[in-house]
Amino acid sequence: MPHFLDIHTTAKSDLRAMIDQARDMKSARAGRPKGTPDDETPLTNHMVALIFEKPSTRTRVSFDVGVRQMGGQTMVLSGSEMQLGHGETIADTARVLSRYVDMIMIRTFEESVLLELSEYASVPVINGLTNRTHPCQIMADILTFEEHRGSIAGKKVVWVGDGNNVCASFLHAAGQFGFNLTFSGPEVLDPDPEFVALAREQGAQIEIIRDPARAVAGADLIVADTWVSMHDSQSNRERRHNLLRPYQVNDALMAKAGPDALFMHCLPAHREEEVTNAVMDGPQSVVFDEAENRLHAQKAVMRYCLGL
Repeated sequence: MPHFLDIHTTAKSDLRAMIDQARDMKSARAGRPKGTPDDETPLTNHMVALIFEKPSTRTRVSFDVGVRQMGGQTMVLSGSEMQLGHGETIADTARVLSRYVDMIMIRTFEESVLLELSEYASVPVINGLTNRTHPCQIMADILTFEEHRGSIAGKKVVWVGDGNNVCASFLHAAGQFGFNLTFSGPEVLDPDPEFVALAREQGAQIEIIRDPARAVAGADLIVADTWVSMHDSQSNRERRHNLLRPYQVNDALMAKAGPDALFMHCLPAHREEEVTNAVMDGPQSVVFDEAENRLHAQKAVMRYCLGL
């Protein structure tokens, strides 16, 4: 029974099969009304629990719609409704939910919650996001890049800004999909050295270059994310803005990369902060293709977990 917990814990062949299947399912739906089922409905008679301890737009809607398009049903649960880990252990919650549903997706804070849930669940568990990683987002990003530019193997990806959970999953993907990654951001926000070392061990070229203009030279893809989270205090917001202001993705920075470089952002974006309107809405931006592809990539992830 495979879980989907992180990109680096999933076999390369399985990751590639998911990307290929996602592309095929997307093509099969071209021009079809969004509310209609797929030609194949492998989740018929399947119930999927979607647990959200963190607020969500794209993750919630894309998983819900994906399950429905494949013929299944969803049960959406918030952390406040469940009080996950409060009063009842996470292990017991996992055991109980496994008696009711066929699969669990969780978007939570601490990775330990995800790991304990998957350890004690007898149904597949999918990582919808933790503070540490965000693998479903990167599956959508790989799909999006390859739609526009072909295989990502051997390409140069540049992460600009904060070495956060999305950056961590990009590092995991670098080793698994065979691309190189350059991080450009302030030293205090460097990505986890463990993830950098893992990618290098798998043969990916990982560089840290403080000067963003130099970092993006020759880039095939530039990726940014928000500078602050919804939970940051006002004082921390100001500190992070001061640290990250030199790393804004704007027309001048994109010009250093060249006209063929794509721009991605997992959204929601704080326009005119980490990225300007001109870049977000410009010809090199694929952010809305990227958002759509959460749906298709996650459908492939769910089918993988259920062996369908």
